[in-house]
Amino acid sequence: MSDTVILSEGAEFDHVIQEVSKYINLYVMAFEKNERAITQMDKRLNMYGGKGTVYMLQMFDQKELANNRLAAYMVLLNKGDESGFHTHNQRNEQELYVVVHGTGEYRERTGVEGSIRKKTLKKGDITAISSIGYHSIENTGDEPLIMFVITTNNP
Repeated sequence: MSDTVILSEGAEFDHVIQEVSKYINLYVMAFEKNERAITQMDKRLNMYGGKGTVYMLQMFDQKELANNRLAAYMVLLNKGDESGFHTHNQRNEQELYVVVHGTGEYRERTGVEGSIRKKTLKKGDITAISSIGYHSIENTGDEPLIMFVITTNNP
């Protein structure tokens, strides 16, 4: 698992916002609402047994989108930051990763011990992750790796 800290202010929060804002506009407009910034930032240390720090920037709140996981930015700021292998099988979720900036190595496998398939991802690449699959992502470049994550929820 990982340790999760919710960041709402301070130097680290400001740093992440500043870095991400170099590459994307962090303002959204939910249906029938005014334009605004993110609703929450989660800092996940060693996410799913990975290395470093993953930041999850929630763009919408639960009332705006199903499960509050339909839209979020996953940001791996530093080279080597990684989300370790994990599955969304228990929640029957599927994910799409849309790379907005940076370079990373995407890995997937079937089951806990399956053979690993790897793909280098760069800006514009999209991956589809099955709820039964295991997957991980690592920032392998020198720039921040910023991905838009779309997660379905089908209980």
